[in-house]
Amino acid sequence: MQSLPDKTSDAAPYDAIDRYIEQQLKRLKVPGAAVAIVEGDQIVHQRGFGEARPGGTPPSPQTPFVLGSVTKSFTALAVIQLIEAGKVDLDAPVQRYLPWFRVADPQASAQMTVRQLLNQTSGLPPSPGWAALADFDSSPGAGERQARALATLQLTRPVGSAFEYSNTNYDLLGLIVEATSGESYAAYVQNHIFGPLDMRHSYTTRAEAAQHGLALGHRYWFAYPVVAPDLPHPRGSLPAGYLISSTEDMAHYLIAQLNDGRYGDAQILSPAGIAEMHRPAAEFTMLGVSLGHYGMGWFINERDQVRIVSHSGVVPDFFAYMAIVPGQNKGLVLLMNADHFLMSNTALEEVGMGAATLLAGARPDPVRWGIVIPWALRGLLLVPALQILGVAATLLRLRRWRRHPNRRPSRRRMWVLHILLPMLPNLLVAATPIALVASPLRGFLLLFAPDFSWLARICGSFAGLWIFLRTGLILWTLRVRGKESRVHSKHSMKGRHV
Repeated sequence: MQSLPDKTSDAAPYDAIDRYIEQQLKRLKVPGAAVAIVEGDQIVHQRGFGEARPGGTPPSPQTPFVLGSVTKSFTALAVIQLIEAGKVDLDAPVQRYLPWFRVADPQASAQMTVRQLLNQTSGLPPSPGWAALADFDSSPGAGERQARALATLQLTRPVGSAFEYSNTNYDLLGLIVEATSGESYAAYVQNHIFGPLDMRHSYTTRAEAAQHGLALGHRYWFAYPVVAPDLPHPRGSLPAGYLISSTEDMAHYLIAQLNDGRYGDAQILSPAGIAEMHRPAAEFTMLGVSLGHYGMGWFINERDQVRIVSHSGVVPDFFAYMAIVPGQNKGLVLLMNADHFLMSNTALEEVGMGAATLLAGARPDPVRWGIVIPWALRGLLLVPALQILGVAATLLRLRRWRRHPNRRPSRRRMWVLHILLPMLPNLLVAATPIALVASPLRGFLLLFAPDFSWLARICGSFAGLWIFLRTGLILWTLRVRGKESRVHSKHSMKGRHV
């Protein structure tokens, strides 16, 4: 199938969006990014920023990036295709297609439906999906093995009661695609989505994408991007977050989303199926505040009374954002080659939403997270700095006590002010790596927040050692000075006696 002609227009109508993106990328030190904008059935603007890899050129419209959770909309599309083909029933229980599927509660296991997986209302919590992102089993059965491990999982809320974002929902949907289509998830997406949409620069493995110019990803360390080549690919999490594509190919995908499932001569889904994906089905809230709704692989928000349907994507070294404005028949995709767990759903998503808001003709919110989060990450370095200052202060105090015995504290004051009270923050820091090691999310955090994870391990280990070393130095110093004082006192008494 021939690609639709790109009507890349005069850049002027999109200058404001380009300037906004450029300013935010510079603020956040994003190495490289690419954007594409569609209107109706045409690509009307494409641009690359920065470098696709260190010392290289800006990303082109054909440069692949890892999509992260933007993948979920592809998985939802695949499931609805199978529903329209009569192979899947939207309200059927998951166990109809995966008979072995279980969670700890047998009743909940039997109640969970395909619709609830799509709408993220199944009751499955986020943690198993996060942990699976650090499971690099490359066998064909990795996804099923991870799903079978849910047999001991306790749900955090009743099935169907509320929205709770979990990668596990979409990993299970990927298994349903395989069970009902007779194809692997990767093959199904290639044959039924990438192929019909002429997505020639889209892939299901990093190895294949690397052979075709995959951008080089970066992980943020204390808000500064560091090259992260050859990060492993969690095969079991492919349906939830690891498809790979370019801005040009994603523009084809958005055109189909805006045009009732049609791209050129290909009809990948019915108008009713597209509408169902974009329909607000589950409200999501944070701290009691409504932040919009979730459909099937898409979030739905209102910005100045304009409906924006969007989704972001997060992996350790890439960030993606896509949005459509159905009322204006416009769409945008923005791909970046850097990420961090604390940056993605705050500062980087703020950039994507700001660009989409400009596309919709509204004013973006003032930048908040793009200022706060980088400084918060840099602020992590205060922990070792304070530890070094603490060591220096302790050594100086001990030196004064040795030189001036009369400045030594009383025993009670020594234990309360100089041993027990300073011990509390050190205990807190020392407990952090213990909690990390004990957590099932330790691998996830090491991948997605490497600066925090390594700092916690190093500073926590030092804090644990310093508790004992500091206490021992204080007690030893005071004991030595006490002995010297007693000896000096005896000599003085002898002198007076003589």
